[in-house]
Amino acid sequence: MGYHTADLCDDHEADLHVLEPLFTAYGRATVFDGPIATVKCYEDNSKVREALSEPGEGRVLVVDGGGSKRRALLGDMLGELAVKNGWKGLVINGCIRDSAAIDELELGVRALGTIPLKTHKRGDGQREVSLSFAGVTFRPGEHLYADADGVVVAARTLDLAGE
Repeated sequence: MGYHTADLCDDHEADLHVLEPLFTAYGRATVFDGPIATVKCYEDNSKVREALSEPGEGRVLVVDGGGSKRRALLGDMLGELAVKNGWKGLVINGCIRDSAAIDELELGVRALGTIPLKTHKRGDGQREVSLSFAGVTFRPGEHLYADADGVVVAARTLDLAGE
C-alpha cells in the first residue's frame, strides 16, 4: 500500500488539503493515488468518456458534476474503459450507477451516491480546469491520495520513502 492518509496528514499536514467526508467508496481498489486530471460537467458525461478513452497513465480523474444526484456520471462501461486505459481512480462530485459491477473492477471510485438514471449526451463540459468542491481546489497535475479514511490532495507527489 505504501501510505495511510492519516499518516500523510500527521507527516505532511501543511502540504495537504483534506476533502470533507461526503463520499462513498466503490470499486475494488480501496487505496489509490495518482496525478489529477479534471472534468467539469453537469448531468452530461461526454467529457468523462472522452477523458477515460485516453491513456490514464496512473492518473486519477476528478469530476465536478455540480453535486447533482439526478443522473449518474459513471457506469460499468466507463468503469471498464478506465481500467482498460490505466486510470487508477475517480473522485466524482455526483453519482454513479452499476455500483455492483464497479465494485468488481480494479478501480478506486469515490462518489456522492448512486442513481440508475444515465446522463444526457450533449458534449457539454470542460477538461483540465481547476475545480472546487468538498472544501478543496483540485488542479490538474496535483496528486490525490485516497484510502478508507478519506481523500487528500497535495500540490506535488509526496516523498513517502522511509515512512
